[in-house]
Amino acid sequence: MSVPEKIPLSELSRGDLEALTERLLAENAGLRPAVAELRAEIAKLKGVTGRPAIRPSGMEQKTEPKPTDKRGVKQRKTERLVIDEERVIQADVPAGSRFKGYEDFVVQDLVLRPHVVRIRRERWLTPDGRTILAPLPAGVAGHFGPELRRFALLQYHQGQVTMPRLVTQLRAIGIVISKRQVVRLLNADTGPFVDEARAVLRAGLETAPWVSVDDTGARHQHRNGYCTQIGNDHFAAFTTTASKSRLNFLEVLRAGHRDYVINAEALASMRQRALAGPVIAALADHPDRHFADEAAWLDHLRRLGITDLEVNPDPVRIATEGALWGAIKAHGLLPDTVVLSDAAGQFAIEDHALCWVHAERLIHKLDTFTDQQYAAQQRLRALIWWFYADLKAYRRDPDPRRRAALRARFDRIFRRRTGFATLDRLLDRLYANKDELLRVLDRPQVPLHTNGSERDLRPHVIKRKISGGTRSEQGRACRDAFLGLLLTCAKLGVSFWDFLGHRLGVAQADAPYLPDLVRLRSATA
Repeated sequence: MSVPEKIPLSELSRGDLEALTERLLAENAGLRPAVAELRAEIAKLKGVTGRPAIRPSGMEQKTEPKPTDKRGVKQRKTERLVIDEERVIQADVPAGSRFKGYEDFVVQDLVLRPHVVRIRRERWLTPDGRTILAPLPAGVAGHFGPELRRFALLQYHQGQVTMPRLVTQLRAIGIVISKRQVVRLLNADTGPFVDEARAVLRAGLETAPWVSVDDTGARHQHRNGYCTQIGNDHFAAFTTTASKSRLNFLEVLRAGHRDYVINAEALASMRQRALAGPVIAALADHPDRHFADEAAWLDHLRRLGITDLEVNPDPVRIATEGALWGAIKAHGLLPDTVVLSDAAGQFAIEDHALCWVHAERLIHKLDTFTDQQYAAQQRLRALIWWFYADLKAYRRDPDPRRRAALRARFDRIFRRRTGFATLDRLLDRLYANKDELLRVLDRPQVPLHTNGSERDLRPHVIKRKISGGTRSEQGRACRDAFLGLLLTCAKLGVSFWDFLGHRLGVAQADAPYLPDLVRLRSATA
């Protein structure tokens, strides 16, 4: 057991005592998160309530312009109802009354009941001894119809109904079905849905001027993993993997492609990541530039002797990241796309922008110990809020003349010295990200925050809290695909109910092919 250092307090000057106090307070603040995490873990094990969440700073809401009148408020659209049935109600009137027409009163109702069809297939025996059985009607697959499957998919993915409750619900309606059969309804024959979700991601990465990215925890086969979200105002896509590294993010950005490519973009990425010159030369001079899958790529690195190198950074990892980036560019993905993130390191690729809400949150959560430190923190937050409001105004009405003024103002805010050492170090850290925080000055269409990504991930978080995780690869793929399709439909104004009906072959259901609609919206944005 180590003995703590004894400090002769009586021999210290007032300045030394103040410096010592600030240092001890800073160390204490550093220990607080560790103690809070341990207490939360103990509370979780005991089954009691954990620590409360820290409230957000409110910078995004407080910097929104106030509406001047009610004309700017969007009115809810009234949808035109299709009348399926008309009933005439007769009135009891005295003799001599004159008929003056009808007063309409519309009632919406829902017909929800089992509809069981017995299909009697003719069976014939031919003269040569063969048996001929009449084929099933088109659209019939299994013992449950497309409308039932449509309802189950809607309830499970959009309604967030759990599997046991869905089984109970269907049985209460009158459907004779088991849990295993419901699982088949949700996961079997979902290849076209998974393919369309992957095509949505490719369409978005090919045409979007910007994408917002984020990730959250996910459980699969009783192991912790991560679900990565990629999207913007026109699409959303989700991929659950076991890692959240930069290598994993690049694999997600390939959007289902499996190849590795050595081209100019791949070599530039390797140089930027400080890969050794001889390794880059060996890859650049070799005639093989395209590799079909991971096995072929690793075999190529093995033949070049790169896998035997024991240096830092790992040449295999850096070279693989570069080859993945080369494949992304070779397939026409992210041509001139800004990637907006919350400053997580794995997302910092190519043209990158940072979220202002997460940047300001670092200052908002900073612990202060004296009145001077608190005053410096609040003064700086006020300056950042003011600057953020002006950035939002610039984004609504870009003016090249204001661009230089905003850049100079950024320097004045983040290069100032407050006398609060921790805050000054944080300002230096934020100033080092100047180009990424001010990406909006060159690309005004890029948002200033990643709130869209966090909203997209919310249904996944709810599903994780309710259902835990997935067990099969097919179940994981369906969860990601249907969540992406659900949110993409919402962003494009397509009814998810109509989408499911059209893809399942239900009559009178129509929905466009989502990747084509994503390309169209991106082109007109």
